[in-house]
Amino acid sequence: MSEPRFHVLDDPAEAVAELLAAAAARGESIVLTGGSTPAVAYERAAVLQPDWSAASVWWGDERCVPPDDERSNYGLAKRTLLDRLEREPEIHRIRGELQPADAAGEYEHKLHGVHLDLMLLGLGPDGHILSLFPGSPQLDERERLVTSGEAGLDPFVDRVTMTLPAVFAAGRMVVLVDGPEKAWAVGNAFGEEFTEDVPARLLLDGTAPLDIYLDEAAAANL
Repeated sequence: MSEPRFHVLDDPAEAVAELLAAAAARGESIVLTGGSTPAVAYERAAVLQPDWSAASVWWGDERCVPPDDERSNYGLAKRTLLDRLEREPEIHRIRGELQPADAAGEYEHKLHGVHLDLMLLGLGPDGHILSLFPGSPQLDERERLVTSGEAGLDPFVDRVTMTLPAVFAAGRMVVLVDGPEKAWAVGNAFGEEFTEDVPARLLLDGTAPLDIYLDEAAAANL
């Protein structure tokens, strides 16, 4: 099992930006996530390391919308990271404009034989990671690397998501979370009074290093 390492910081996004920039400089394969806090980290990582040409980027999950839709995780990363770089990485996006099952099958085919060095994850207020929501049947998947399903929170569009086997195969798992609205999820996933049905709790079943970067507000229930 993974023993989480907590990094409680005034500015966790800055620390994650430094991790991303260093990983890009080393030419690693990096899995990106959605969310406002990762977007801040992406903007700063582009400044710290404007040349990502040796790296490759993937996405842990995607909303089933076109890439130019404001709800697209790829679109978020494009605006905040990719468009700000002097040299882009090799890009492997989930094609959310396809039918969900088709997009999932295509992405799984791309992933076969690929080692993912750094898996960046956010944490939802309900404790979800990627698009693996509480009670989702996708949480039970132990064979496929990518699957599709319904959303558990707004926006209520279908999702394509990496599964736990894909997460556990990564070389390193990094969770970025901030704000008081995430304190319940942090405490119930990683605190002593944990709740078994919080999806993020399952990260402890992996063997890769697990680093959790959070501010004091998000860490209030640890």
